[in-house]
Amino acid sequence: MAILKLAQASAIVDAAIAEGRKRNFAPLAVAVLDAGGHLVAFKREDGAGFARFDIAYGKAWGALGMGFGTRELAERAAKFPTFVAAIAAATQGRMIPSPGGVLIVGADQEVVGAVGISGDIGDNDELCARAGVEAVGLSAVPGATGG
Repeated sequence: MAILKLAQASAIVDAAIAEGRKRNFAPLAVAVLDAGGHLVAFKREDGAGFARFDIAYGKAWGALGMGFGTRELAERAAKFPTFVAAIAAATQGRMIPSPGGVLIVGADQEVVGAVGISGDIGDNDELCARAGVEAVGLSAVPGATGG
């Protein structure tokens, strides 16, 4: 079983922020969780609102909790709003159904964690999340596993 290391999580955060700066996105907040849902690394850029931590964490936590990225969760929210509202209530509102939360998968295809980003539009948050994960040689899964 692969374990997400602090050095990897920190590198994911830094690479995601670097991608956001390269593309001139709004200031980002980036949270990386291990497979158990524990926060390993977090940074909030200057200018990012203080609520961005909760949103970034909620995207990563939701991806882990559901077993698929938040792009899939957002699509399901559009198709099944009552079900997603029930999930939100059951999790005390911790899941954020918006792109920007991706699973982190190791070479053995085992989920080792998740990254959540908030700050720009969901598609841009997700682009930075993927760039961060790929920068450390792992795979990012933004939708259903395998997608």
